[in-house]
Amino acid sequence: MDKGKLTVLKADIDAQIREIETIYAKLDERRQEENRLTGIESIAYQLHNLYCAFEDLFKIIANTFENNIQDKASYHMELLKRMAISIEGIRPSLVSQESYALLDNLRSFRHLFRHAYSYELDIRKVRIVLDDAMKLREIYRKDTNIFLENLLC
Repeated sequence: MDKGKLTVLKADIDAQIREIETIYAKLDERRQEENRLTGIESIAYQLHNLYCAFEDLFKIIANTFENNIQDKASYHMELLKRMAISIEGIRPSLVSQESYALLDNLRSFRHLFRHAYSYELDIRKVRIVLDDAMKLREIYRKDTNIFLENLLC
């Protein structure tokens, strides 16, 4: 990858990481209210937004290298899977297997949140996904740094 394209990619990734961190900051604030229904609803909304922000990061990578996902019906799942694999001669993987599992849970929750209009949130499930999101916070930047380092090799 030429230096200019790599510089643009890194800038795009850094900008998206700032978006992700902004959502994490909102989650930190909302956790103060997690014992109230409105707090749980707000946390659920931010978890939805968090996966959307991660997916935007994935799109940046896919658009730079190989945006060629055929099955539009399972696009979101396929995009996440694509980020977990290294594509020989093209790019390294972006997410570790540990991140993949946490992101997949977040993806599933985002789908449920977005498409289930007539149900009450299950507070236990929201808390499980929130715990996963917090675990992910600890490792996604390391994954991203490893990705960028491997691009330079």
